[in-house]
Amino acid sequence: MAPKWRELADRIAERIRNGEYAPGQQLPHIRDLVEAGEGSKSTVHAAYKALEGEGLVTSSRGHGTVVRQQTPLKRLGIERYDKAKWRDGDEVAFIADRVASGRAYKRGEQTQTVSRIVAPAAVAAAHGLPEGAEVYARARLVKEGEQPTHTLTSYYRPEHVEGTRIVDPTPGPAGRGGGFRVLYDAGYEIDHMREELFARVATVDEVKLLQLPPGDPVVELHRTTFTADGTVVEFAIGVHAASRFAWSYDFKVPDSAQSKRGTQ
Repeated sequence: MAPKWRELADRIAERIRNGEYAPGQQLPHIRDLVEAGEGSKSTVHAAYKALEGEGLVTSSRGHGTVVRQQTPLKRLGIERYDKAKWRDGDEVAFIADRVASGRAYKRGEQTQTVSRIVAPAAVAAAHGLPEGAEVYARARLVKEGEQPTHTLTSYYRPEHVEGTRIVDPTPGPAGRGGGFRVLYDAGYEIDHMREELFARVATVDEVKLLQLPPGDPVVELHRTTFTADGTVVEFAIGVHAASRFAWSYDFKVPDSAQSKRGTQ
């Protein structure tokens, strides 16, 4: 016979799988299940810990135990930056991901703080700035409903963004088309990017901010954005909850040998 906590965990798991508990929904407090006769406090706690270990829920102080989104968001590659989306329309990158995933979104699900700071070493190096130079840091927290999905902090040279919507801390993207459209209107049309990905364990602060189980992995993204002449107009660092995203890239396979033959 299975332990009582296992039986309870299995019952709750079945309710999650059949949709009775929806993604993002908070499960009953432990004391409520105890009062309902589902078991002792230790039994319910063990059941919740088992569900967390199985990836069905997340638990955090202040937010309780919440049903995890079981279908990860599709995090697009090249196509999320299609100029037709932000230059000619209003589909900024995080919204492009939601649309591709068939998921709802609200512009206000992105919030930000903006500050002018001394550039950290990695930021100064990316922008080719001397030690002690200042940059604008635009730190965003993006949620899906009430659940955070990722953070993204973009660093800009002051002369590129001073007085623009990029330095406005109002929730949501920086106006129609977002930050890339602001740069485009200022004469800095983005041309190419470099993205680097690193997997690691979330820090204590990230666990709290992204509402993750302790020890959960995150994917750290470094994005460098260039104009056609090689000017860096944005260096961004993102931290993504690994279990909430599926990364998707489509690209043409290069043939460097053929390219060399064509130049001879």
